[in-house]
Amino acid sequence: MLTILSVPCYSSSIKSLLSVVQQWIFQNKKTYICVTNVYVVVESQRNNAFLRILQTSGMNVADGMPLVWIGKMLGYSQIERAYGPMLMKRICGISEQQGYKIFLYGTTTSTLSLLIQKLKQQFPKLIIVGSFAPPFRSLSKKENKEVFNKINASGAHVVFVGIGTPKQEIWMYQARKKLQANILIGVGAAFDFIAGTKKQAPRWMQQIGLEWLFRMAQEPRRLWKRYLINNILFCYYCFRLLISK
Repeated sequence: MLTILSVPCYSSSIKSLLSVVQQWIFQNKKTYICVTNVYVVVESQRNNAFLRILQTSGMNVADGMPLVWIGKMLGYSQIERAYGPMLMKRICGISEQQGYKIFLYGTTTSTLSLLIQKLKQQFPKLIIVGSFAPPFRSLSKKENKEVFNKINASGAHVVFVGIGTPKQEIWMYQARKKLQANILIGVGAAFDFIAGTKKQAPRWMQQIGLEWLFRMAQEPRRLWKRYLINNILFCYYCFRLLISK
């Protein structure tokens, strides 16, 4: 198992990853998947509780190209990028074929409406059993219970969670024992990208690891600190990791 700065990371192909997801649902396993990038890994170095959430997950997948490059440098040649929107679509494709039920948790009501429309266009037989747009504040215990009941009543096998890092990882960790769904998957901004409410970086920028620059240009006030400082810290941490090998 590939480990990057104490964060376990799935190190095989997307095809293999999808097979594991199907196996978990067949076995009625209940777990969660963290779609992991540089920001997630750096945050885990500052926060031991957050690191434990990543270490407790069923799987952390490499969403960012830098994690793929580090994995290959460490000898894991089969590792592939599990880009959030792509992974969400691939799982929706399998769910359409296998009859798995999908629940969407996150973003806004208007974006959820667009997201469901786009998913139904691409996957006409996909079973979307419910959605919920949480308020931009912490839910009360009563509200959380109502949400859990709604998800459980839907019979969902897979819950996609799009409320941003680290909120979505914390939510999945806390919700996993309350929910009957097999897999919770934190996909971050994938809801917005698939719905078309946010622009994705050009493919060439994604391939050379510059997607962060595109996103920072879209939302500089919100993202400049997150990307610039965390990218520098990640390079420092990984330099120490590589020279210690």
